[in-house]
Amino acid sequence: MRTSPLFMAFLYFGMGVAFTYIAAQAVEDTIWNAITILLSIIATFNIAVAIRLVNLQRRIQKSKDKKKP
Repeated sequence: MRTSPLFMAFLYFGMGVAFTYIAAQAVEDTIWNAITILLSIIATFNIAVAIRLVNLQRRIQKSKDKKKP
């Protein structure tokens, strides 16, 4: 069974939100510490992958709709 891109997008978006929450909780004195910046970068990549997967799902749906008579 294949995993749909939309399901994977939800997973990546959830991980991005989780990493953002963890980064917000990791702030001690200032936001400019290494752990906070690293967690924010990981969250950014996860959300970007989620957006790309949603776009992929849209393209797949459009191609399926064109094939139908």
